[in-house]
Amino acid sequence: MKELKDKNLYYVGGVVRDEILGTESFDTDYCFEGNAIEYAQENFAENIIKINPNFGTVRLSIDGKGIDIASTREETYPQKGHLPCVKNIGCALEKDLKRRDFTINSMAKNTLTGEIIDPFNGQNDIEKKLIRVLHNDSFIDDPTRIIRGLKFSVRFNFGLENGTKVLQDKYLTNINYDMSYHRLKKEIVETFNLNNGMAFDKFIEQNIYKLLGEKQNIPLIKGNVIENAIKNTKFTPWIIYMTFFNLENLPLTKKEKQILEWADRLNSQKATNNTPKESTLINELIKST
Repeated sequence: MKELKDKNLYYVGGVVRDEILGTESFDTDYCFEGNAIEYAQENFAENIIKINPNFGTVRLSIDGKGIDIASTREETYPQKGHLPCVKNIGCALEKDLKRRDFTINSMAKNTLTGEIIDPFNGQNDIEKKLIRVLHNDSFIDDPTRIIRGLKFSVRFNFGLENGTKVLQDKYLTNINYDMSYHRLKKEIVETFNLNNGMAFDKFIEQNIYKLLGEKQNIPLIKGNVIENAIKNTKFTPWIIYMTFFNLENLPLTKKEKQILEWADRLNSQKATNNTPKESTLINELIKST
C-alpha cells in the first residue's frame, strides 16, 4: 500500500506541537495543500469510507485505523461566535494555518521532507511557554478559544501571552451570548475531563465561567478539593466541576441533567454550622470511593 507521504501532505496542528514538546499526541491530523478528496481518490480510492465535499475532508481506513485528511481552506465568521463558513478550498498552506486558534497550533510538518512550516513563530512561543492568538478578533470570532487556551495552559503549564490576556479580559467584559453552545460544551468537556483542579481555579479567577451565561454564582470551593474527591468516583470529571455553575445554556443529555439534579439536592442540604454548600457534594463523592 502507498505510504501517506506526499510533497503536498502535511501533519498539522497539535501533532506537530506535541512532537516539538516531546509529549504524546491525542490525534494525528493531516492537511493536504490542495484538494484532499481528489488526492485520496487518486491514491487511496479503496480506503475511502467518507467524503465531506462541503469542507473538503476525506476519511480513510488504513490497517483498521481511521485517518482524516483535510484540504487546505480559509474560513470566515459572518455570524460571530457561531460555526465559520468555509471558502477557498485548496488554498495555500499558510492561509489555512492562519485560520487556527493559537500560534502553537498553527504549524505544519511535511510528511515527505520533514520540513516544519511555522509562519507565526509557534516554535518560539513553545520555547517561551506562551499561548498567543493569531489576530485581535480571535475571541470575537470564536469565544470557545478561551476555553481551549485554558485547556492548553493546564495541560502544558503555559501562560497567556500578555496581548492575548488583554484580549481575553476585554472579551469577558462584553460577552456575545449568541454563540455555539454545542461547541462551548465540547471544549468544556475536554478541558475538565483532564481532572486538573488548576483549570477550575483559573476558570473562576480569570472570569472564564462567565461564558456559561449571565446568571452565575462564584463557588467557594478550590479546584484541588474537587480533583482529589473525584479521582476514584464513577462520575465523569467535567460534569462534577460544572455542577457549581448554571448550565441552562448548555445542551445536556438526560443523564447529565440527572447528575445535576442530584448535585442540586445535595447542595440544598446546608449544614446547620454554616458549612459551605459545596462541601456537601464533595463529602458525598468521598463516601462513594
